[in-house]
Amino acid sequence: MAKLGENRYGKSRVRLSRITRHGDRHEFNEWTVQVLLRGDFDASFTAADNSRILPTDTMKNTVYFVARGSKATAIEEFAKELGDYLLGNHTQVTGATIDVAEKAWHRMEVDGAEEPTTFQLGGSELQTARATREQSGNWSIASGIEGLTILKTTKSAFTGYIQDKLTTLKPATDRILGTRLTARWDYAANDADYAGARARILDALLRTFAAHNSVSVQHTLFDMGKAALEAAPEIQRITLTMPNLHHLLADLSPFGLDNPNHIFVPIDEPHGAIEATVER
Repeated sequence: MAKLGENRYGKSRVRLSRITRHGDRHEFNEWTVQVLLRGDFDASFTAADNSRILPTDTMKNTVYFVARGSKATAIEEFAKELGDYLLGNHTQVTGATIDVAEKAWHRMEVDGAEEPTTFQLGGSELQTARATREQSGNWSIASGIEGLTILKTTKSAFTGYIQDKLTTLKPATDRILGTRLTARWDYAANDADYAGARARILDALLRTFAAHNSVSVQHTLFDMGKAALEAAPEIQRITLTMPNLHHLLADLSPFGLDNPNHIFVPIDEPHGAIEATVER
């Protein structure tokens, strides 16, 4: 005998661009939104009854409708606005999770001056936010950054590890350390200065990565997480994912050449996978 377990449904990859005009100076945002709803939907699965189903196309339209009247300056604020609208207008919905990802557009500079209405894409990384709430509860907010590629050419070593009959990796006292950072932090309360906290956290992460005398990715990850907690007392914890994107020293000896840490072969796959949560 089969019975329905936990379930949810929604609309994914709803894309939205927004221009906010302040006279002759504009702000530009590009977001991708996902809506997932929980609620009294069992009959749609078990009895072919759609009477309590909000079409996912309607959810897409709701994203644009809420965005039109939104005053949100941070993706976390917009996620809460959207979720509040859905929960407030559909009593069969018992809970909502809203995910928003933002591309890294920033204002272009020309001859040292900011262009008021011109922008360029900074990189492939995404700013992320997730807002989760039940009908009668408070918002739970998590923010983050996804796919931020960073690299340093020194102050990184890896020695003292286990070496057995299958080990071919040679100890390194001065190596390239490259990673594609994904971070997610949880707020202690459901209301905060999200943009301010994000700026402080990213500054702490990047400053620590650059200055750290690393003996492993694990060592650097923990100190980066600790710095983020110190920079943002409003967060409870931070989870960092830092794949070790290897740059292997090229063997130039067949050509009669030495290689004093000069020429490398970048290897994205396979790569080391390092992840940890740093909490108070």
